[in-house]
Amino acid sequence: MERKLFAFDIDGTLLDSTKQALPSTVTALEELRKAGHFVTVATGRSRYLAKPVIETFKFDNYILCNGAAAFMNHKQVYKNLLPQEQVRAFLKEAHDMLIDTSFIGLDVSKRSTTFDPERMEEAMSSFGSMTPDLDPTFLDTADVYQVLAFYDAQLEHFFDDKYPELHFVRWHEKCVDVIPKGGSKATTILHVAEQVGLTKDDVISFGDGMNDREMLAASGVGVAMGNASDEVRQYADMITSDNDNDGIWKALMELGFLTGK
Repeated sequence: MERKLFAFDIDGTLLDSTKQALPSTVTALEELRKAGHFVTVATGRSRYLAKPVIETFKFDNYILCNGAAAFMNHKQVYKNLLPQEQVRAFLKEAHDMLIDTSFIGLDVSKRSTTFDPERMEEAMSSFGSMTPDLDPTFLDTADVYQVLAFYDAQLEHFFDDKYPELHFVRWHEKCVDVIPKGGSKATTILHVAEQVGLTKDDVISFGDGMNDREMLAASGVGVAMGNASDEVRQYADMITSDNDNDGIWKALMELGFLTGK
């Protein structure tokens, strides 16, 4: 069988609704590796938040921060930091509007404000994390791969034209990721695929969230989990069972990449 690149989102995809790894998913990834395929995480999480999943599933390769960083064999091969001038301008406007923001580094995150702690807590707890500690100076002292901005859909696309070097990607009803324009899981997956001698047609991706839409659309086969919304499903080539019911295993069986349970 020809070698493929398999990319997996974490929350709602690799993990079930209780944030645990299904045995069928662990086994499926092991079989893909044994068959010689390139297997990677593709997540909005930073490295320290993805670390437990990386260890559980024994990933050597991982795409983090919605594509702003990529690692192959645990070595960083791609970095796409936020443009500081536009980030600072956005932060000023957001804070004037009492919108909380957080800075995301590879191994630590810090919040810059405390306007609405409950809103931040609701978004962060949705994937088992906590509101970051306060450090408004983090942007001055560390590499920032993305910013979290805690606002709801009433402001959807409000900032898009104002900050052409930034890309606003919603992942929660009360929070968006702010990443470099042109950056995404999809862009970085295709970059990694090229590095290992594969093409877009060789990419098979799995996801369920709004920040997975570009990845699903850009893949040779994009697989939406059964728990994905109707909007996300529109970007996929295939719909599988949900993340509580062996969705990854079932899709890989249907696609012919597994030998049996």
